[in-house]
Amino acid sequence: MGCHPPEGGIFCLLEIFLWQNIARMELDRYDHAILRHLQQDARITNARLAGAVSLSESACLRRVKALEEAGLIEGYTALVNQHKAGYPVNVFVSITLDRQSQSGLEAFEAAVRRIPQVMECYLMTGEHDYLLRLVVADLDDFERIHSQHLTRLPSVVRVQSSFAMRTVTRSPVLPVRPARSQV
Repeated sequence: MGCHPPEGGIFCLLEIFLWQNIARMELDRYDHAILRHLQQDARITNARLAGAVSLSESACLRRVKALEEAGLIEGYTALVNQHKAGYPVNVFVSITLDRQSQSGLEAFEAAVRRIPQVMECYLMTGEHDYLLRLVVADLDDFERIHSQHLTRLPSVVRVQSSFAMRTVTRSPVLPVRPARSQV
């Protein structure tokens, strides 16, 4: 921050206050509203966003910049229609490894990151070690990925796949938790 209270006046003090709250992740109703609107439409203009959250344009822009610099907003992206992009099928794949050494996990994770059809990969508790969500064009496409990639991943002993019949709900909007009260 290049702000110095004696020179910057009330706006500088406000900026310091915002930085302190965001650093502790104490988001107020304006921050929640900004995050909600940006998740629904990241291309919204600052003027429209400011109006929607009842802030001045300069105050709104400062808050957005502070949320970005604090790492709460990691970036902006376009949502591509999965069906129109040629990947109408979701496949959930549970993978079990032969061992769970750190080097084995790291080798598996590095290899799975190189498969473009893997949209998500989670290290799991329970019966299986990993859960993956893949997008594929059809059954033949999945068979190719299964034989050329999944069964060749390091340390894999079992691959179990389930095809999604349809998507019931899917949201790109992460619910923002209210600030915890300080005790």
